[in-house]
Amino acid sequence: MDDRSPRLYAPSVWTWNKENGGAFAKINRPIAGPTHDKDLPVGKHPLQLYSLGTPNGVKVTVMLEELLELGHAGAEYDAWLIRIGDGDQFGSGFVDVNPNSKIPALLDRSGPEPIRVFESGAILMHLAEKFGEFLPTDPAKRAECLSWLFWQMGSAPFLGGGFGHFFAYAPVKIEYAIDRYAMEVKRQLDVLDRRLADNEYLGGTDYTIADIATWPWYGALAQGQAYGAGEFLQVQNYKHVQRWTETIAARPAVQRGRMVNRVMGDPASQLHERHDASDFLNRTQDKLEAAAE
Repeated sequence: MDDRSPRLYAPSVWTWNKENGGAFAKINRPIAGPTHDKDLPVGKHPLQLYSLGTPNGVKVTVMLEELLELGHAGAEYDAWLIRIGDGDQFGSGFVDVNPNSKIPALLDRSGPEPIRVFESGAILMHLAEKFGEFLPTDPAKRAECLSWLFWQMGSAPFLGGGFGHFFAYAPVKIEYAIDRYAMEVKRQLDVLDRRLADNEYLGGTDYTIADIATWPWYGALAQGQAYGAGEFLQVQNYKHVQRWTETIAARPAVQRGRMVNRVMGDPASQLHERHDASDFLNRTQDKLEAAAE
């Protein structure tokens, strides 16, 4: 049989070449565990968040700001910046809170013993159940909400680690990989668009943790802010996703949550650490830089 299709040479045993990681070569490795000893800081509030303003990090800061907006004083939090490009997530203290060495990680110190929570979806569920908000109690509505929450958790890696990586970050442009993941991301957008055609929010009529989880990923994509891929994916054609995106973006708590642990963009939109509500007015990066001059 004459098979002329191109084949990738693969050795019988894979070995790690740390130079082949592209834009993330410094922080990707095939083993877990800490690389250095470093304790995590602890602030004055019941909830200690260790994170970065990526979509997964934004989920949690938006949730916390939404809870505070509703008057839940117990949701006060300290947000500490974890610079993943510098390897902060491999410090021993962070690994103790999240053995997977990914942001976000939450330490809930409101009870007799601290509770660690990692994985953004688990953090959202923990907070929703703790405060009785944004997760319906009606069995059918709860099931719908959780179905969309877990849809997001399973789908986003195709958007970020798949499409985003090969479209924007990979050191070599591979047409097959870009096509494969572009097709899947457009399918996901269509799934969302069809759901939102008949429902104000993903869970139905109510804003829930399903929306809080999904918006930082697919809202940014719909706004053309992810990977420079808005035109490529024709995101403007998903009219119901656009409506949903704009509705959520207008929420004051969402606007604050997007600022926390943010290190990119306009310095006025960056609040590297958050320890008090007044920090949004007094400690954004533009004000800190001006005070240092």
